[in-house]
Amino acid sequence: MVKRNVAVVLAVIVALGVIAWAGVVNYRKRKAEEARAKQPVIVLSKADAASAGADEPPPFKNPLENKQAPAFTLKDINGKKVSLADYKGKAVVVDFWATWCAPCKVEIPWLTKLHDQYASQGLVILGISEDDLDADDKAALFKEKREIAESAQKLGINYPVLIDDAKVAEPYGGVDQLPTTFYVDRSGKVVAATIGLVDRDEIEANIKKALGNGEQAQKGES
Repeated sequence: MVKRNVAVVLAVIVALGVIAWAGVVNYRKRKAEEARAKQPVIVLSKADAASAGADEPPPFKNPLENKQAPAFTLKDINGKKVSLADYKGKAVVVDFWATWCAPCKVEIPWLTKLHDQYASQGLVILGISEDDLDADDKAALFKEKREIAESAQKLGINYPVLIDDAKVAEPYGGVDQLPTTFYVDRSGKVVAATIGLVDRDEIEANIKKALGNGEQAQKGES
């Protein structure tokens, strides 16, 4: 009986230790994300960077250039299912972002204004959150999704915010850096993509390209 009690006590101690360690890891992760979010973001135009003598990074190669955008169905922050196929015939901007991503917070106000400007011409923007989620912990998952929704509201996002299920990013090239944005034309082809923060003019030019590309094909079908 004594041995059994000792075993129970040891099991409880081990379980409490695991829980405590998980809490420490989670706390450190949150603090690291908060620190990244607080880092100042300096936006330089290409001309400014050249005049400052900054080395330009190698050009980003679009992994899906002129290919059909990989299909996906995800739930938005309200639990509603949203599919890329829902927007057939429209130009779609697929923007991978996260609440802790400082460059994303610079880009999002531009996207919201461009959404308002071009929605009447057939533009749709889908923001896919790449925040890490505790899928096995229902309470934590609920809290994390609520935090994403609150962040989206604070940022004034006026387009659907979807929660990635850890499967969508892979066919889009892995999404190793945020923001990563794909521009899909009316026929469903990826006509442009950017990685990291780019200036507003480049975003708008890619939107216009997506709106124009595939338009003739759509007219022919009608």
